[in-house]
Amino acid sequence: MGQAHAHCDEVTLIGDQDLARQEILHAVQAARARGIKSIVAVTGGPGTGKTVIACRLLADLCRQPHGNPRLLSPSGTLTRQLRRTVGDSFRGLITTFLNNVPAGITHDSVVLLDEAHRARTYPDHQHSAFPTTLGKLIDQAAVTVVFLDERQTVRPTEGLTLQQLRQHAQHRGFSFAHIDLTSQFRCNGSRAYQQWIDQLFEPAGTVPTWQGTDYDLALAAHPEQLDHWVTEHTRNGVTARITAGFCWPWDSPPTPPLLPEVTITGEGPNGPRTWARPWNSRTDTQHADHPDVPARPYWATDTGGHEQVGCIYTAQGMEYAYNAVIIGEDLVRRGDQWVAQPEESHDSPLRGLPPQRYLKYALNTYRVLATRGTRGTRLYSTDAITQNYLQTLIHPQDL
Repeated sequence: MGQAHAHCDEVTLIGDQDLARQEILHAVQAARARGIKSIVAVTGGPGTGKTVIACRLLADLCRQPHGNPRLLSPSGTLTRQLRRTVGDSFRGLITTFLNNVPAGITHDSVVLLDEAHRARTYPDHQHSAFPTTLGKLIDQAAVTVVFLDERQTVRPTEGLTLQQLRQHAQHRGFSFAHIDLTSQFRCNGSRAYQQWIDQLFEPAGTVPTWQGTDYDLALAAHPEQLDHWVTEHTRNGVTARITAGFCWPWDSPPTPPLLPEVTITGEGPNGPRTWARPWNSRTDTQHADHPDVPARPYWATDTGGHEQVGCIYTAQGMEYAYNAVIIGEDLVRRGDQWVAQPEESHDSPLRGLPPQRYLKYALNTYRVLATRGTRGTRLYSTDAITQNYLQTLIHPQDL
């Protein structure tokens, strides 16, 4: 395991992140000393460092005798990115957590479950009972460290809350500890930006004008402006990406060339103009004849990703320097509240939901997309009324 934790040791923890890591290690040691199973819940918003802490903990636990640690995530994108970092020789330490408890977990194991808010916990859409597979995982391990952000649940068939974890521990007689991460390390360290985005994507209420000076936020006038902004950063050697809500078809074949399915038509100086780009690839491997099209798990990091539009499933858990977000017509602003239009969605598990139920997932989705950029973000809405509303809150992007 030496090479695996050597790679994870390269991850630098800052400020509260290392304090949280030490708290978690103390909770793990205390649970083992008492000889009872334990749940440690680690909560925090986007950019607070949940994943980097999990990686460092994996390295710490690899050094301990009988540690048998595992780092699990329901996100295939994140799992593959982490596996690539530590190398294929240690792929067994990092596993995707979906509908079954992964092999190799014993009663001595410490399990680190990252992105727990994305776990497929409710295949029958019933939220009354504790998720069965997660319950089996917790029963099987000695200590389960659960990293989650309740406002990052984006589908009705997933989701987990701090209260559920606490109640489950009490019901099963397990010890329970809660650690909350508050410091923001992604969006240029701007707590003001994170708080403003949290307010923007509340269901209703007054949102203050963005006055921050420590983060580069602006409103694009049209998608071509987003595209130019992303392309310029890419030419300068800085990672930049465009993401969008799932409001366009996704019928591209499994192998490239990809279809330009994200199309937006608007009025230009010489009449109507249409901007079009493909979604990211649908496959997990890169096609040899198309080196400019990254495989789906690597859209956020690999060369050529700026030429495709990413979605919530390829962006969540990832970060990049500059972040352009297209808000589709599944979420529009009317008066002092957001209104959901699920009929505008092309995500089949969500499209049939009642508007009021869909609203939560749309707000969570755009909140996640708007918090991927470490240095700057540009927003744009395809709905004219919503775009006008955003103009009252955000300075326009310089031409």
